[in-house]
Amino acid sequence: MLAFFEKIAKAPIGVKTMSYKCLLFDLDGTLVDSRADLANSVNLMLVELGLRALPSVRVLNFVGEGARLLVERSLAASTESEPLPSEVDYALKVYQRHYGEHLLDETCVYPEVTETLARLDYLPKAIVTNKPYGFSVALLEGLGMLSQFKTVLGGDSLPERKPSPMMLLEAARGCGVEPAECLMVGDTKFDVTAGRAAKMKTCGYIPGFRGRTELAEAGADFLIERFSELQVLVESAKTKFAVA
Repeated sequence: MLAFFEKIAKAPIGVKTMSYKCLLFDLDGTLVDSRADLANSVNLMLVELGLRALPSVRVLNFVGEGARLLVERSLAASTESEPLPSEVDYALKVYQRHYGEHLLDETCVYPEVTETLARLDYLPKAIVTNKPYGFSVALLEGLGMLSQFKTVLGGDSLPERKPSPMMLLEAARGCGVEPAECLMVGDTKFDVTAGRAAKMKTCGYIPGFRGRTELAEAGADFLIERFSELQVLVESAKTKFAVA
C-alpha cells in the first residue's frame, strides 16, 4: 500500500536516510482537483469560437505543459487540423477569460491535503506549476492555501517550464535550501522528469490526473495513494536505522 516503504526498507543498516528540508508541489492534480473547471473552460472557448466541444477526458490528456499547449492541442483535436499560431494566440485569450471566470466553480482541495500540509508546517514549501502564475495565485488564495507556501512559480514565471528543472532550482533557491535537500511532489511525468533533472527525490501522487503507470515509468522515487502518506514519507526520512 505504501510504495515508498519498499525503498526505505532497502537502506543499509547504520545509514541515515535523507532528511528533507523543503517540499515542492505541483498544483493541478496534486493539491487540487481542477479537472471540471479546466475542461469546462476549454469547451466554453471552443464553443465561442464555433468549434466542436471535446469530452472532458480528452481535454485532460492535454493538461500539464502550460495553457498555450492546452489550447493548441484542444483546437487541433476539435478541428482535426493544426491551428495557425495567430489562431492559438486568439483562442488563448478566450480560454484565459473563461478560466479566470470559472477556475473556482468546482475546483477543490484533494482529501487530506490541508491536514497534511499543516502537520508539515515546519518545512518550507513551494508551488512549481505550469499553470500561469496569476491563475495559480488566484486559485491558492481562493482555496485559502496561499499562506502555506513560501514561493509560488507559474508556467510564465521563468523562461522555461517543467519538464525543465529551472523552476524547481529557483524554488529551492527561494526557500534557502540546496536542490538535493528537496522532495518534488507531482502527478505527471513532467514533475518527475523535472525533479530528477534538478537532482531531487520525487514523489508521485497516484490519484492525480495521470495515474500510477505514467509516474512509475517516469522513474518516481516514491508513489503515494493517499496524501497523508506524504507525512509518513517525510518523517521516515529522518529515521536512523539501528546499527547491527
